[in-house]
Amino acid sequence: MSTNTLIVLPLLIPLLAAALCLASWRSVLAQRLISLVAVLGLLAAAVALVHGIWQDGIAVLHLGNWKAPYGIVVVADLLGAIMVLLAAITATAIALYSLGSLERAPEQFGYYPLMHLLIAGVCGAFLTGDIFNLYVWFEVMLVASFALLILGGERAQMEGAIKYVTLNLVSSALFLAAIGLLYGLTGTLNMADLAVKLADHQDNPMVEVVAGLFLVAFGIKAGVFPLFFWLPASYHTPRIAVSSLFAGLLTKVGVYALFRTFSLMFPLDEFVLRPVLLAMAGATMLVGVLGAAAQFEFRRILSFHIISQIGYMVMALALFTPLALIGGIFYIIHHIIVKSNLFLVAGLTYRLGGSYELKALGGLYKRAPWLAVVFLIPAFSLAGLPPLSGFFGKFILIRAGVDAGSWALVTVALIVGLLTLYSMTKIWAEVFWKPAPSEADPGVPPPGSLMILPVAMLCVLTVAIGIGAEPVYRLSERTAAQLLDPSGYINAVLGDQP
Repeated sequence: MSTNTLIVLPLLIPLLAAALCLASWRSVLAQRLISLVAVLGLLAAAVALVHGIWQDGIAVLHLGNWKAPYGIVVVADLLGAIMVLLAAITATAIALYSLGSLERAPEQFGYYPLMHLLIAGVCGAFLTGDIFNLYVWFEVMLVASFALLILGGERAQMEGAIKYVTLNLVSSALFLAAIGLLYGLTGTLNMADLAVKLADHQDNPMVEVVAGLFLVAFGIKAGVFPLFFWLPASYHTPRIAVSSLFAGLLTKVGVYALFRTFSLMFPLDEFVLRPVLLAMAGATMLVGVLGAAAQFEFRRILSFHIISQIGYMVMALALFTPLALIGGIFYIIHHIIVKSNLFLVAGLTYRLGGSYELKALGGLYKRAPWLAVVFLIPAFSLAGLPPLSGFFGKFILIRAGVDAGSWALVTVALIVGLLTLYSMTKIWAEVFWKPAPSEADPGVPPPGSLMILPVAMLCVLTVAIGIGAEPVYRLSERTAAQLLDPSGYINAVLGDQP
């Protein structure tokens, strides 16, 4: 199968899986089997896609054989292919974990179709070559994520869902307004064609207005300061498998949209709001980590750390140098795996301790030393300790900041790293090291092998990325080169058209 044909599989597989799970509504066992086969198929397709793009270059599929910019195109460069692969890895881990952790009720009321619909929306956002279709895939994600968020109908879930959907609808409205203005200005919605036509409108102040609207819309989706309030209010409320899926993927779609938009259509080396983006990166890092330091509930600590770590990714984009983009891509790869895993570890802790409140936990180092190990690996990686994956991502970004002379941002990044280590140490001391507050039974069944297996797999992957950092660096380096020189993307999509 050619790479140009292969790029449609990450869209078809989850959509087909969602449809088949709906058709098998009465059989939970059938939905489980369909889900497992689908995520493994998606993982195989994603690996093949990354390999194909690495070997053959950017792949483009013109749907209906309508050539761009008039038809809809699906495009996979290295950034899009890497993001699809990370989505597939996360989906595989969550699917396995769900088999061992979910109660019967959410499985009977649409968990598996919604999960695959969400994955389809994520992959569609990574692969679309059309700015309006990016909006469509965002809405697919919003519908599926809202339904997953309220699955169970608990009060905390409903409160979190209202905040989540309200701010994300504001983001969608701003996004749609920006698309309308952009179409009125250029007469096209194809992103490659927009890159060409916007180059002729650089002196038009409306371009800066549209770019600002995109920055706000995608900033809300990504959880960037000061637009992040919905995230810590909602991510800790659903089932832990859903929280892990959200933590790994949803904000990263917003980050991806920022990277795509401000490298292709509004290059940051010419963007008047670049100092604002630098300030937002520093504030996002600092506010997120301070919020985490003030929390004493496992999932809320991790939710605030999502915000903090998004700041490092925005820092990479704001610096917009080759080394910074390499560090940003490396950091995204590291963070999706580590953050998903930490939420899964929180679920294991709940199964053994019966609570997510740190004060109600303790003594797990003696009861389950294996859990202490699988916590320390992603926790230390998140804090940036060598030789784990997070160390190399942070080191590259800080080196890029030093080279660019952004001393204030580098100082904030270093302080945030220390405060992240403090938060992880606080969890370790409260959950594992201090004596158990009581010997009461947690009231939930202990974790089974299907819950432990994906956590162990993600830990191995975290260590492997750290020890074998060079191949990941080379992949990030070539991806950064494509972002800095979008002519390859434009030529692949538009071909010989003027």
